[in-house]
Amino acid sequence: QVQLEESGGGLVQAGESLRLTCAASGPAFSAFNMGWFRQAPGKVREFVASISSNGALTRYHDSVKGRFTISRDNAKKTVYLQMNSLEPEDTAAYYCNAGTAIPGPPGPDWGQGTQVTVSS
Repeated sequence: QVQLEESGGGLVQAGESLRLTCAASGPAFSAFNMGWFRQAPGKVREFVASISSNGALTRYHDSVKGRFTISRDNAKKTVYLQMNSLEPEDTAAYYCNAGTAIPGPPGPDWGQGTQVTVSS
């Protein structure tokens, strides 16, 4: 089991940037694929981006390709999501996930989420 804690959310204007951070604790972090998901009010949680355990493979939802970048630092047990050119449609609670299949469903471990709000 991996414990996850997200940070870095906030209120920004359209076109601005944010970087989300997911700090993990527990053994064998470097063995897990990691992912970011988001959930807007009244909508189902959706995939945003994922990264393989060694960072060599990444995958993105079509709506964020070219704007978002996922990365990880296994020595720090941390995963990042750099979000540029933010749009109001990106407004959601963002969740970090451990064990994400690439491609495929999320793993069993989630953080508590961090809110991102983009104003137009």
